[in-house]
Amino acid sequence: MDTIFAVASGLQRAGVSVIRVSGPAALLTYKELSGRPVPPPRMAVFGSFRVPETEKMLDRGMAIYFEKPSSFTGEDVVEYHLHGGVAVVRGFLTELAKLPGCRLAEPGEFTRRAFEHDKIDLTAAEAVADLINAETEAQRVQALDQLGGGLARLYQDWAERLQKVLAHQEADIEFPEEDMPARISDKLKPEIRILIKEIRAHLDDKRRGERLRNGVMIAILGAPNAGKSSLLNALARRDVAIVSEEAGTTRDIIEAHLDLGGYPVILADTAGLRLTEGRVEAEGIRRAHKLAGNADIKIILFDSALPTPDAETLKVVDDNSIVVLTKSDCIPQTPEKTVAGKKALWVSSTTGAGLEALLKALTEKVAALFETRDGPSLTRERHRRALEEVEEALKRCLDADLPELAAEDLRLALRSLGAVTGRVHVETLLDTIFKDFCIGK
Repeated sequence: MDTIFAVASGLQRAGVSVIRVSGPAALLTYKELSGRPVPPPRMAVFGSFRVPETEKMLDRGMAIYFEKPSSFTGEDVVEYHLHGGVAVVRGFLTELAKLPGCRLAEPGEFTRRAFEHDKIDLTAAEAVADLINAETEAQRVQALDQLGGGLARLYQDWAERLQKVLAHQEADIEFPEEDMPARISDKLKPEIRILIKEIRAHLDDKRRGERLRNGVMIAILGAPNAGKSSLLNALARRDVAIVSEEAGTTRDIIEAHLDLGGYPVILADTAGLRLTEGRVEAEGIRRAHKLAGNADIKIILFDSALPTPDAETLKVVDDNSIVVLTKSDCIPQTPEKTVAGKKALWVSSTTGAGLEALLKALTEKVAALFETRDGPSLTRERHRRALEEVEEALKRCLDADLPELAAEDLRLALRSLGAVTGRVHVETLLDTIFKDFCIGK
């Protein structure tokens, strides 16, 4: 196997850069570049590093040796802590590439090797990427929980219970002469029903984990010139969208990413809702309606200067909407006003009046999507599809006419569950069979 290396601290200029080397030649890199014996494991040593052929100095820094299998990848690992200049890092990487068996790592290859050496499961590997990409506090907490095994423990419990059910079913089929309980398959059905109930409860999470990982979609909707682009710019505190008095300026969806109370949100400006014959604008309005149907939250804008609320905009108001009366600096405000049965917020993007109240209402609505629930949340569509396959297979198992068909559905369920963690193996069934039934005594 090749020895891989890469900058673990990013390629930008910094005070310190960390270069990680993993594989059978990791210790060779230290000997060749330092000219010194390998240090004791997990002890930072300081010294010079040089070009082996010319003895030319590369840098002075620290190295730490992590002995296999007690390393992140499960292989011998050496980390070099060097000065973070671009030239220093580039020169060090060049010399590593010259050493036999060493090459630059591919994206995610260190984490992949950790999985291949059974240091982490697939959910933890995905959590590493989520933690690196986390931009808000809530995303960080969720990624850390998953990295710490929150999902893995839940799925491992289900896998062990499924393995036991399948072992009993297989034993009933393969060893009928043994002293088995009568109609053992019927005795397994209550446990299967419990598993189905637990998996369904896990799936019915309103996509909480996926929302947190990907961001809550908030659509800004309203008629042309209702102030959508101005509001987007005001909330984002930068010029994201073009603001013009000309109707129909926004014809595509324009997005801005924000952190609201620690939660990631995607704020989307849309084309003005109206009837039009222009093909380009009509396509923009079609996309606006599509986004309105998929958005987690909608900010519905009405121009307060108009005598009546816009009819096209009224059609998209629902329970997930916050109603806003824009341009409040242009007309006198009434203490309270309702539109489509909802209390409206007065906002002026020009003066900033009402923006704090709108942000507060948005933050409360976003936080409500992530109300505390028992157990970890799904974070990827891949997990959801696999668990839906598990649920379907278990339901078929309950209705199977033959024990062989029930066993096959249990195997399919176990295989789909294993696709999430990568740690379910059919061989473990043998241990359960021999333990529970003493077959081959």
